[in-house]
Amino acid sequence: MIEFILMEQNLPFAVSIALMLLIAFLEGAMTAIGAGLSELIDSFMPGSGPDLDVDIDLDQPEFSVHGALTKTMGWLHIGKTPFLIILVVFLTTFGLMGFGFQSVILKIAGRPLPALPASIIVFILALPVFRTFAGIVAKIMPKDETQAVEEKSFIGRVAVITLGKASPGKPAQAKLKDQFGTWHYVMIEPDIENEEFQQGEKTLIVRRKNSGFKAIRNKISALD
Repeated sequence: MIEFILMEQNLPFAVSIALMLLIAFLEGAMTAIGAGLSELIDSFMPGSGPDLDVDIDLDQPEFSVHGALTKTMGWLHIGKTPFLIILVVFLTTFGLMGFGFQSVILKIAGRPLPALPASIIVFILALPVFRTFAGIVAKIMPKDETQAVEEKSFIGRVAVITLGKASPGKPAQAKLKDQFGTWHYVMIEPDIENEEFQQGEKTLIVRRKNSGFKAIRNKISALD
């Protein structure tokens, strides 16, 4: 069994399981000293967060790359739970399915597939399984007051553009912090005609629009 796990062809899957165990250990150690690794990572994530709002204005005149990325992340439930938990779910799914796949190939062909083609095949096969488990985790995770925030409370808050460029009719992804200190990711576009927001620019949300928000450039330093 150990020999099978440590075979060169199984290296990607062994590394995945090892990383999963390392993350679990670090999370436990940091939690013990009062610093959660998951919260630390989420605070730096540009495209995911505890409450990622992946809704997209489907009436946009043009298809955008960052819009497709956001939709893909939403389909995989990325952002509905802390990123570290999503990563652990993926590493576990990929690693275990990889070992299972190589075990079947070994019995059929007498030897496992090389690491690269096996990884590609398992990655594709693992995506729907990962999505299923990620969805289950998102549903069973405890919901507390920090997660039960109405989106109308986002109006008047500062949001930073994290992905893409926002212009009228073409929203970009931005992140903001609610009254509980939880990060949320939303789609915003300028409220003023001919205005554009670049990545990293701070904006002030002024109203709701369909599945996203309208914002103006933040000129009030006290709100930063």
